[in-house]
Amino acid sequence: MGATDRSSIASDDIVRVHAIVTGLVQGVGFRYFAVTKARAIGVTGWVRNRYDGSVEAEAQGARADVERFMACLQSGPRFSRVAHVAVTDIAVRDDDPRSFRVFA
Repeated sequence: MGATDRSSIASDDIVRVHAIVTGLVQGVGFRYFAVTKARAIGVTGWVRNRYDGSVEAEAQGARADVERFMACLQSGPRFSRVAHVAVTDIAVRDDDPRSFRVFA
C-alpha cells in the first residue's frame, strides 16, 4: 500500500468536532445555513444559539466532510460576520442520529 492509499484511508476516518462560532452569527439565518450545508455535505450533528450571542455546533462524519463543513461555518451565510470558529475534537458518538438538526 502506497503513501497515497494511507492518506486516503486517514481522510475517511470518522471524526466528531465541537465548534463555537463567534461574531455576528445570530439573527442572520446561521443555524439554517449550517443545517443546509451539513445535509448537503453529509455530516450529522446539531447546531444551536448560545446565550452569549455565539453559535454552537457538533458535527460528525468522514474527516474530509467535517473539515469542509467547518470551512462553511467559517464563511457563514450572506449577512453574517464570522469573527472566529473554535474547533475541538471530541469523541465519536455511536448513538448520533443520521441527520443534522437545529436545537432550540
